[in-house]
Amino acid sequence: MPRPRALRDLPSVDRLLADERLASEPHELALAAARVVLEQARETIREGGEPGPLVEAVLEELGRSRRPSLRRVLNATGVLVHTNLGRSPLAEAALARVAEVGSGYSNLEFDVERGERGSRQDHLGPLLQRLTGAEAALVVNNNAAAVLLALAALAEGREVVVSRGELIEIGDGFRIPDVLARSGARLVEVGTTNRTRAADYERAIGPETALLLRVHQSNFRVVGFTERPGLDELAAVARNADLPLVDDLGSGALASVGDEPTPAESLRAGADLVCFSGDKLLGGPQAGVVVGRAVLVERLRRHPLQRALRADKLTLAALEGTLALALDPETRDEIPVLRMLHEPLEGVRARAERLAEQVGGEVEETVARVGGGALPLAALPSAACAIDEELAAPLRLGELPVIGIVRDGRLLLDCRTLGDAEIEEVAAAVAAARA
Repeated sequence: MPRPRALRDLPSVDRLLADERLASEPHELALAAARVVLEQARETIREGGEPGPLVEAVLEELGRSRRPSLRRVLNATGVLVHTNLGRSPLAEAALARVAEVGSGYSNLEFDVERGERGSRQDHLGPLLQRLTGAEAALVVNNNAAAVLLALAALAEGREVVVSRGELIEIGDGFRIPDVLARSGARLVEVGTTNRTRAADYERAIGPETALLLRVHQSNFRVVGFTERPGLDELAAVARNADLPLVDDLGSGALASVGDEPTPAESLRAGADLVCFSGDKLLGGPQAGVVVGRAVLVERLRRHPLQRALRADKLTLAALEGTLALALDPETRDEIPVLRMLHEPLEGVRARAERLAEQVGGEVEETVARVGGGALPLAALPSAACAIDEELAAPLRLGELPVIGIVRDGRLLLDCRTLGDAEIEEVAAAVAAARA
């Protein structure tokens, strides 16, 4: 039996790098990889194990260091707006706008007609006004930033009235009370968790009140013995008190999708400002949008926080490409999340059958979800290819990761979130995982 390798038997870094298989590698990269491998080898020996071939380990470490950390994965979870997987995929038209604007210089803050400095906020204003009926619009880097900016610009040092049933927490610890505190505004809670009336807002209004805030219950619903004033009722309370009403919609559905309110509906009901996301049901990049009365939008635009929260040129380009598709009912389903949402079950099942035939799996009826804090009660009929549960980890760790759902001892590859062109890629990944 061979003697276990001792720490003193490990080669030095220089000796390891002298191997001819590493001769063509850049010295600094190879040096860093060798140090990592030797440290791992020492730890393995201390734990009583035997490290494998060191040169091969250095080559593997070099490969890992060259691989991008942020990379494409195949979403076979059936969750359309998957927060952990980047939320909504971009439409081809949005990607084309990003490539066009990002490949050279642009008129981001230059007015080409007048030959002078312009504003990045001017590019999407007309599109958003047409889509929502708003007087003005502003884009920042996400919806939390949009809400923070609105509160800071309109209510810093003063009170904001919110229903207790709307003091929500969404992903990654985002809480409405915390956002209010960071904005410098003071929270005034009204009503109860399940029942709030317009009169509760009226009684809470005082000389220090700056605005009324309504927050859409994005990722949950309260059912049963409940009461909540309509937005038109709340708008009437705000008007009588000469206060602005800010409506945080979250999901950003521009057209009717289930029971999700649209910005246009909120503005028609009397909201003065509406905030929503760009990368959920709108189907664009991560962004926060504020639309509403021009005088209030201008106050947000001039606030010092706006510069810190503004969106970059690539975000604006992707959002412009997405909004252009949303304008026309004939092109809306070119936005991937809307196409997945509206696709008939027959098309999804056909993909599942095709995948099952290629990988030797079974077709299973299942239910997809919208995700991203939108339509939490919606269940979308779907179809998946079911394969061995043991393949979940190898597929996740593959060259092109495939993320599915483990359920009842099998791995389900839901085909509502897989496109036609991705079926062959999943089949190849399954073959590689089995090998």
